[in-house]
Amino acid sequence: MGKAFRVFKRFFFWSYGRSTWQYDVLCVAILAFIFLTPKGWFNNSELASSGEHHTQFAATVWLLKAEDFAANPDPKEVERRVRELTKRTDVRVKKAHPVEDAAGQIIAYEVDIE
Repeated sequence: MGKAFRVFKRFFFWSYGRSTWQYDVLCVAILAFIFLTPKGWFNNSELASSGEHHTQFAATVWLLKAEDFAANPDPKEVERRVRELTKRTDVRVKKAHPVEDAAGQIIAYEVDIE
C-alpha cells in the first residue's frame, strides 16, 4: 500500500521531470484530450436551458460592391441584397457604411448583419 500511495502522490502532484517517459505520456494524453474530445461535451448549459437557440453568436460582416447600388443606397435595398446573397430571409442589417479607396471614391459597402 505504501508504494501505491507514493505512485499516486507522484502522479497527482506531478513530480516527474521533463525528460522522463511519464512526462511524455502526460503530454500525449493532454493533446489527445484536446483534439479528440467532441464539441458537444462543452455546450453552454445556460444558453441551452434559456430556450433560445442561436445559429450564430456574433454579427457577420459582408462587403458588397458599390457598383451594385445607386449613389446612396436605401437600407431596404441593402438588406434585400444581403438576403439574396445569404439565401436567408431572417437576416437583419444592423449597420452599413461605405468603404472608400485612396482617392475617396466609394468602392464597397461594409454591412454588419445579425
